[in-house]
Amino acid sequence: MNTAFYIAKRYLFAKKSTNAINIISAISVLGVFVGSTALIIILSVFNGFEEVVLKMFNTITPQILITPAQGKTFDVNTAYFKELQGNKTIFSYTEVLSENALIRYNNKQSPALVKGVSSDFLKNKGLDTVMVEGHFILENDNGPNAVIGSALQATLGVNSSDPFEQLQIFSPKRGVTASSINPMDDFTVLTIPPSGVFEVQQDFDNIIVVPLSFARKLFGEENKVSAIEINVKDGIDEEQLKEEIESKLGAAFVVKNRVQQNQALYNVLGSEKWMVYIILTFILIIAIFNIIGSLTMLVIDKLKDISILNSLGAGKKLIKRIFLIEGMMITLTGCIFGLIIGFIFCLLQQRFGWFKMGESTLLFSNAYPIALKWKDFVLVFITVSFFSLIASALASNLSVKKIDQLNQDL
Repeated sequence: MNTAFYIAKRYLFAKKSTNAINIISAISVLGVFVGSTALIIILSVFNGFEEVVLKMFNTITPQILITPAQGKTFDVNTAYFKELQGNKTIFSYTEVLSENALIRYNNKQSPALVKGVSSDFLKNKGLDTVMVEGHFILENDNGPNAVIGSALQATLGVNSSDPFEQLQIFSPKRGVTASSINPMDDFTVLTIPPSGVFEVQQDFDNIIVVPLSFARKLFGEENKVSAIEINVKDGIDEEQLKEEIESKLGAAFVVKNRVQQNQALYNVLGSEKWMVYIILTFILIIAIFNIIGSLTMLVIDKLKDISILNSLGAGKKLIKRIFLIEGMMITLTGCIFGLIIGFIFCLLQQRFGWFKMGESTLLFSNAYPIALKWKDFVLVFITVSFFSLIASALASNLSVKKIDQLNQDL
């Protein structure tokens, strides 16, 4: 067994002449234990919130989005797009025609984005999970239906269960100059009943989803689309398909994955998690640096042992390494137990949901979400190891100074 490690282990469990050394060491272990536990739990909670938010966004956001690099629309009746539509790796191929319009309901009105989608859009099985009222139905026996965002519903006071009141949608006619006689002649006005209300996030909730055929009639666009939304089958590498589409379409089109479509969201989620990590790490550093006091007192307590080891030929490096390992053992003991308890707590929270946020909603469970990632455990362990190494190295330097002082006295 390594000599420095053997002696450090003996010092860790051996009785000290001064009880304060044991108390300070216990405080150091407890501080690192609490800090490590808190850090892994908080990171896991942020992972849980991230998964919940992204799951909702991914319900509306496709895995691959194709839009024109210039202009608002493009022609999909080309050889490559027809070939892409028949690609067997693709689960859903949705043609989208979207444009801003004025929505009116009863005596209230509001601008909104009207999004016309083809039938493949309904292949998304997660649509029902974002519904807060009614159902995600775009067509029935009576004709087309609209599904609106919760923000738009709040603005207009829409009642999706009212079969008599319909939404009025106003869109400017293409290529028509302003008329001074009757301004309404410059607009296409269509009515459509609301079938349900969905809720994801404010930026998404001010839209109205309608069938593609309805949107074509409203905007006077017979062939072109604004975008193509693609979802791939399970087990298919979406990034590889995205790169393949980019290479085939060239600079005339912009192809984005989910991260690129919601870059701001991913940046916010990532920055919030890292800010919490940094704040808790500072608290953890304070607990770790308590080890300096513990090791300093231990060096003073073991001056006789240091003198004996020095007289037996032990060099400065060996004695310094003894107290370095001693400090690492104290802090890493707290860290390992902290990670274990944090892991157990997270598993219990996932299973039983003991800690609640408040009232549950249709979209959120009231229990704090938890998502465990092995990278977080590695990150916490490396963080504790790094700062405990610094603290232990600073404290172990005292043992070297004591050796020099003993040699001078001799």
